[in-house]
Amino acid sequence: MMVRVAIVGAGPAGIITLRYLLAAENALQCEPIEVKLFECDTGVGGTFRARMYEEAELVSSTRFTTFSDFRLGDAPDFLSAIQYLKYLENYCSHFKLWPYMNFSCIVTNLEKQDGCHVLTYVTNGQQETWTCDAVAVCSGLNVNPNIPHIEGIERVSTVIHSSQFKKKEQFGINKTILVLGAGETGADIAALAISSPTKKVVWCHRDGFHLATKTTNLPIDVSRASLFDTMYLSSYLKRSGVLWTYYDCYIRSILWFLWGTTHGWDQWVGEKIHDGSPSESKFQLGRLDRRLLVACVKHTIFLVFFVKSGTKVAPYIGARWRPKQRGLIQRLSSLIVSIPTPIETNGREIDVAPWPECIDEDGSVRFRDNGRPEYNHMRSQVVRPDMAVPCTGYEATFPFLKDAKLGAGNADVRGTWRRDDPTVGFIGFLRPNLGTIPTLAEMQAQLWVLNLLAPERMVSRDLSPKDEAFYKLAPPETARLKHGVDHESYVYQLALDMGSAPSFTDILRIGFSTRGVAGCWWKLPVIWALGANFNTKFRLLGPWKWNGAVEVMTGELWETITRRHVVFGHFTLSVLPILIFGPLSLITLVLEILFRGLLAQYY
Repeated sequence: MMVRVAIVGAGPAGIITLRYLLAAENALQCEPIEVKLFECDTGVGGTFRARMYEEAELVSSTRFTTFSDFRLGDAPDFLSAIQYLKYLENYCSHFKLWPYMNFSCIVTNLEKQDGCHVLTYVTNGQQETWTCDAVAVCSGLNVNPNIPHIEGIERVSTVIHSSQFKKKEQFGINKTILVLGAGETGADIAALAISSPTKKVVWCHRDGFHLATKTTNLPIDVSRASLFDTMYLSSYLKRSGVLWTYYDCYIRSILWFLWGTTHGWDQWVGEKIHDGSPSESKFQLGRLDRRLLVACVKHTIFLVFFVKSGTKVAPYIGARWRPKQRGLIQRLSSLIVSIPTPIETNGREIDVAPWPECIDEDGSVRFRDNGRPEYNHMRSQVVRPDMAVPCTGYEATFPFLKDAKLGAGNADVRGTWRRDDPTVGFIGFLRPNLGTIPTLAEMQAQLWVLNLLAPERMVSRDLSPKDEAFYKLAPPETARLKHGVDHESYVYQLALDMGSAPSFTDILRIGFSTRGVAGCWWKLPVIWALGANFNTKFRLLGPWKWNGAVEVMTGELWETITRRHVVFGHFTLSVLPILIFGPLSLITLVLEILFRGLLAQYY
């Protein structure tokens, strides 16, 4: 009997879900599948097609962002939005996905009738329906702009959400620009504004930000070893905050060593403030874990979403606040670590400011008193913006879902489907820290399709909520988006669920049995242990095994090992964590076995 599946959205998540649904019949030996993808736009790409702006570049690296079986080995470390859109189009052509896509189709309703899903859509002015057995909702987070309420904002002559911004010419000449929001897009827009012939640029934040660099000599998102970080961790370490504490200390130490500040990359103002309140540690864990998380919750919640475009704006916001002389340690650090030469600012400056309280009748901004240095600086200035650009993200809405229980926020099984209805998947809605949504979506698609079509092949049948402590991030209660995950931990958990996480013995067996790949027997164990959790690692075996995975791992991805710094790469992010957490995992594992009954009351 043929299984019919609908996909809503042709962004990266929709494309990769379509790919695995089409591959399932052969890979899983399941029933034939009829798939239809519905996209409201005229082509693939989602937000990369509809809401990109001049000079937009991906914040995640090429090796991390590209899908597991369609690589760009000779591409630069970071793709522009235009290059990535082209990559997605080439992906569709390579895997022959185009015939299954229906463009300019607006899905207006999805409801369940007699055990089936009825999808209503409008195309060419006509309303039509399609009945199917399952639906993958891949419509994305970045669709409906979130517009903040600021009293008097209508007094600013031009107000455009970042989704409407396309080119620097929109800033005009000799204008004052107010950028609202201190995330990735806010940093990009502020950088574009200060490099335009504007009069003044003011960058507003609500509760601070953390500037980071995307790369030193290697992109930071591929610099983390996985052995004893995600692999071979005892359950105690998985659920505790010990590893987070280590990385928090590591990041702060490196920042101080290089710059003399722990706020961020060359960041001297606008830092995150942590009050350590109990509401900040709202993981659904036992009492023991809550106590352990208190020390590291600051990093878990606030510093987890780095502004990786920090190197673009740091020189412009640091001029006023940076010490005139670097400390002795910082001067010595330049002899050990090569820091990119700062952008020449030509005397231009981005003013960091608190969030606006209101816009007065004369058009001037009254800033909120946050008791911090930037407020003391800005309160004496008269700022009358000619343009305000809210870079405040998007609202997660699903207007075609009439059932209030549906929605990505209610997907309680690995953040992908509801436990009482696995036929509706929400793919591409999880937000990673140092990672990328498209590759999270690939792992989600693998899991959802496997559970939907061949659930007997799942290794983790119950998909226990207890495992969430391993990968789920803790948002503050006021956070707009509450579905953040640690990329490395999340993809590894899904690989465990599917039986596609290779063990050390698996790696040795694959390495010694593979022919025609030079050095495979020793390169594969090294990249398995010291490399990041690339999706390709989880195609070496399991239900979605791909024969090209070994070659990618020992070729393209091997470079992520050879390009690392010795001290601030191999030692601090590989050797030292392994030496610390390897024995600690062994000790806690033994204790868990010996005192399992005692610990049961905490878990």
